[in-house]
Amino acid sequence: MTQALPKLLTFNEFIEWYPNDGKRYELHKGVIIEMPPPTGEHEKVIAFLSRKLTVEFDRLNLPYGIPKTALVKTPSAESAYSPDVLLLNLDNLDNEPLFKKQSTVSQAASVPIVIEVVSTNWRDDYYNKLRDYARVASRREEMGIPEYWIADYAALGARKFIGNPKQPTIFVCELVDGEYQMTAFQGNTAISSPIFPQLNLTAQQIFNAAN
Repeated sequence: MTQALPKLLTFNEFIEWYPNDGKRYELHKGVIIEMPPPTGEHEKVIAFLSRKLTVEFDRLNLPYGIPKTALVKTPSAESAYSPDVLLLNLDNLDNEPLFKKQSTVSQAASVPIVIEVVSTNWRDDYYNKLRDYARVASRREEMGIPEYWIADYAALGARKFIGNPKQPTIFVCELVDGEYQMTAFQGNTAISSPIFPQLNLTAQQIFNAAN
């Protein structure tokens, strides 16, 4: 739901406006977007993915963590996203000027992986966030998050992405030369993660978590 506001907001204005009403909001190019309420299945997928990643980075003794609520701000655009799963590199947070007071990161070094679990606003995950989480070669100020997952467990995306007939799909998008290379995983195919190459996880396990 887009909020009726007289002008586009800056990130600072968005933070000052952000109400304590229990709802989630994002800033998309200066426009406040109210995120749709999550379904139970959506939350179960988030919980499952968070647990799997936590087990893996704990096993590897990496300085990572998954916050309950945090924002990812794109440096070159007035956008701020609230990912479903945000893996943070805790060692880099001292370099984040907005994290201490506003729980916001804007540097790729702070975000090894970001995951969006697809819901009714699927276009944001497949288009806007795919673009903004990446780095455009001619625009060095972009985020450049090395790995972005799109978890389309309910097969809501366009057929050009997930096939015809539509099939539940997990995309692992790896940043290569400033662009995401998307690899699709369906059924019992083992997911290949550049950040966690030994991750023992299949697409079907993620889909089953929604049940």
